[in-house]
Amino acid sequence: MSRRLPTVLSAAVLASALLLSACGEEAPPSRSAALSAVSVEGSDPKKGPTVTVDAPLKVSTTESSVLTQGEGATVAKDDLVSIQAVIVNGTDGKVAHSTWASGAVGLDLAAPELFGSFRSQLPGKKVGSRVLITATPQDAFGDQGNAELGVGADDPVVFVVDLVSASKILDEAEGKAVAPKKGLPTVTMNEGKPATITVPKGVKAPTKTVVQPLIQGAGAKVTKGQTVRVAYTGALYKDGSVFDSSATRPEQPYFEFPVGQGQVIKGWDNGLQGQTVGSRVLLVIPPADGYGAAGSPPKISANDTLVFVVDILAAY
Repeated sequence: MSRRLPTVLSAAVLASALLLSACGEEAPPSRSAALSAVSVEGSDPKKGPTVTVDAPLKVSTTESSVLTQGEGATVAKDDLVSIQAVIVNGTDGKVAHSTWASGAVGLDLAAPELFGSFRSQLPGKKVGSRVLITATPQDAFGDQGNAELGVGADDPVVFVVDLVSASKILDEAEGKAVAPKKGLPTVTMNEGKPATITVPKGVKAPTKTVVQPLIQGAGAKVTKGQTVRVAYTGALYKDGSVFDSSATRPEQPYFEFPVGQGQVIKGWDNGLQGQTVGSRVLLVIPPADGYGAAGSPPKISANDTLVFVVDILAAY
């Protein structure tokens, strides 16, 4: 699943086309005292900015200021966004974390566990912007703070965020239907329920992973390192019985994982790379790219071939 900046953030790729200008000039008169107490310098998006706070910072209300205006799409409150960020403890002015050191991350702005400061301040901003946020303790790490990052329960937090990208989340695959090759399992989608996967009789299971788009989405190609959100159903090739489906979890009918990082079976890691967002993909995965001789008891036995139908809902 996703790598998260406490409490929330997941892996993504920094967009090379960000145009950022140096900040740190005298704050405009319209800024509050808290925002004016923060200086941001540096224009190299690969190195990240230098953030200086006139600590201890007093923050009574979470607010933000756009330091560099982007030219991309306006971020919606339910978008998936990719960001770079510096986090600074407002009490002592020390940098608690920088994603420029660990890698850009993704946020689901609709996730209730996300920092309140991000949910309230990032929607409405444009992709490509650099945003300064001064957050109350409650709108950052909450009542517990974050001991690992050296942020206490009463510490306000400063975020400097580069909005790298934003994407909408599809409810299901959408695009152009693709006629599958003969001899492959067939799929019947059932709204709100696991898909029905029918395995052809008398056809031997493949020895190499088969990747067959059923719907070709019009979105961007999925690349290694991105986090993808998918909806899926998995069945056994030997009898077509369903062993897992995101549709059985109505409270969260999807699954997210970073592509190409070894956090899922090889057939998924390799099979979904290069497919486009919006696609519905049939995967027929032999044991070598699945669970091998160990299987995954009790439903998946040793050396079982697996069949999945996967809807790629978003990538970020």
